[in-house]
Amino acid sequence: MFLAGSKSCKPIYINTRYRLHIIDFDLRFSKFIRMAEVKLIGTTQSLNCIRIEWALKLKGVEYELIEEDLLNKSPLLLKYNPVHKKVPVLLHHGKPIAESHVILEYIDETWKNNPLLPEDPYERSMARFWAKFSDEKCIFGAYEAAWLEEGEEKQKAIQSAQELLAILEKQIEGKKYFGGEVIGFLDLVVGWIPRWLNAMEEVGGIKLLDAERFPSLHEWSQNFIANPVIKERIPPQETIVNYFNFGISYRRSLAVAKP
Repeated sequence: MFLAGSKSCKPIYINTRYRLHIIDFDLRFSKFIRMAEVKLIGTTQSLNCIRIEWALKLKGVEYELIEEDLLNKSPLLLKYNPVHKKVPVLLHHGKPIAESHVILEYIDETWKNNPLLPEDPYERSMARFWAKFSDEKCIFGAYEAAWLEEGEEKQKAIQSAQELLAILEKQIEGKKYFGGEVIGFLDLVVGWIPRWLNAMEEVGGIKLLDAERFPSLHEWSQNFIANPVIKERIPPQETIVNYFNFGISYRRSLAVAKP
């Protein structure tokens, strides 16, 4: 006799008329089935990809990571994201979802446990607004400050990047996480700060997130990376530094090559 749907790893004892059957459910098979349902095409160096992994882990969703070579894009990536040809791409039952913010919302709507976005419509809209602000303003501002060569332009970029971080600082004041007492949608999007911003600072020879100037953001960063789920899936600093070294060197070479 076989009983389906048990989540227990312990043997289940079933009395029959003739003998006691000992049934030990092998959860490895069921995990394999669940992993086959959810796949993520991405790379561990990408802040857009790692936020998807964090979300899946917070939800307790098993998934298979398909590592993508961004210098030699695979037919799989081109097949499932023919428009932007970028990672991340989430495959759920073979259906592709692209763009990290869209994927995060899809995950939140598909797996209801541990909600990422607030229930209140206004709070949800604010989380989306600041997430867009972080990606479109703060990340690019920090990257600009890092890749520029020394000079007046670089100093202006550093000042501009810190002004943007000051706006984020106000959003986290008095809170443990942007989502309140638990990690939420906006925390995952802003999760690039503890590791990726540090790497940009190291590569660019700059300091943007000063603990004295941005005490709330600094404290949030420490709380965020100390979370066991986040800590489990955060790339080594050296990996991210190498990633930005390549990107910034390439961009500088293009700037030099311009007539």
